[in-house]
Amino acid sequence: MAWLLGHVRTSFHHSATPISLPTKTGHSISLLKLCEEATPPCQLNPLLFNGHLQTFWTAVKAQDVPITYKRRIFEAEDPVFAGTFAVDFVVPNSTRTEKDASLPERTTYYSEQEFNALGSDDSKPMLVTLHGLSGGSHELYLRHVIAPLANEEGGWEVCVINSRGCAMSKITTGVLYNARATWDMRQMVKWLRKKFPNRPLFGLGFSLGANILTNYLGEEGKRCELSGSVVCSNPWNLEAGSLALQRTWLGLEVYSKTMGGNMKKLFETHVDQIAKNPRIDVERVRKVKYLHEFDRYLQGPTWGYPTEGAYYRDASSSDSLLAVRTPLLAINAEDDPIAVNEAIPYEEFKQNPYAVLCTTSVGGHLSWFEWGGGRWFVKPAVNFLNKMAKEIDIEAISDQRMADANGGVGPKSEGSYFEPMRRKLHIPR
Repeated sequence: MAWLLGHVRTSFHHSATPISLPTKTGHSISLLKLCEEATPPCQLNPLLFNGHLQTFWTAVKAQDVPITYKRRIFEAEDPVFAGTFAVDFVVPNSTRTEKDASLPERTTYYSEQEFNALGSDDSKPMLVTLHGLSGGSHELYLRHVIAPLANEEGGWEVCVINSRGCAMSKITTGVLYNARATWDMRQMVKWLRKKFPNRPLFGLGFSLGANILTNYLGEEGKRCELSGSVVCSNPWNLEAGSLALQRTWLGLEVYSKTMGGNMKKLFETHVDQIAKNPRIDVERVRKVKYLHEFDRYLQGPTWGYPTEGAYYRDASSSDSLLAVRTPLLAINAEDDPIAVNEAIPYEEFKQNPYAVLCTTSVGGHLSWFEWGGGRWFVKPAVNFLNKMAKEIDIEAISDQRMADANGGVGPKSEGSYFEPMRRKLHIPR
């Protein structure tokens, strides 16, 4: 009867002792309590009563959420990850822009004068956003969250890092992005910290971008410059997710085939540059049908992984979660057909006091459509970020995590040698 009205069960998964967050009023609140307060009841469109229907509905673009961007192309500073990447900064919608056919809608380049003028001592909260597989700053799911934060009332500054080759950006070397591609995020955070020294920085990631963001948080650990983050529809365990997609007809012939097709389109857009990599068999890539095949014949050879499984295991963020030292809210739907429930690291959430997972019984992948077209996940994501930025004493949290000398989750047990961020892919330095 509850579902006839669209009511969906929400559950929280967390450590037995979540961190205590000091507030600006001199009190404290547990991370769990803050996440619970940020999360309203979930009431979805009762006609979209399972994850497949919710996910399919993302193809129906009935709404427009106007966001205006100015783009800047950055040159990678690390020679190991040489190349360029595009970052889109949100500007007021009233900003006059002339349509540029080489860029997504409502996006233009910064002039040199405009870009050189960037920088401020203000203390506005700033959000760094990562999109999903083959997406970009134009994605509707992303704009739904950005809009209430970046408007005049919200008071946030926002930028979106476009994965290399995405959102009509160019690939300038053989270095592509993958599920472990944290290098552009790292460079951008350093740049923002230098340009805006007083702004608290926050992270927001969707799907593959959520996996990348979680990996970044784990790699940075207690040194992380971000004060809080939200990840939505993180696939977490990429191998488990890939095998789940291959088990069913819908998973293989609809989801995997669609995602593989999107990546092939991206490949063809940049094939002249990618073909310069001697390890890539261009004709073999052109024959693939499914996402795991694309990863087998492109991502594997590009990075030196012998199989797509080796790549998935190395790039998954489920272990990275254990090393996160930034307050983190994760949102997943238990019926997500892409970021599947069996891949969610429930036990790892119980081990990390810095992270809370909110799951819903229905919601699909980056969907959670309400009656009328809104997306429920926007509410907990925006509420959490606003609470962290406006109610929590960020500097006190930074002091608190730096005092954690272990660098792990709680006290290490005798004889424990597990290192969650030890990767198999060795990058020479």
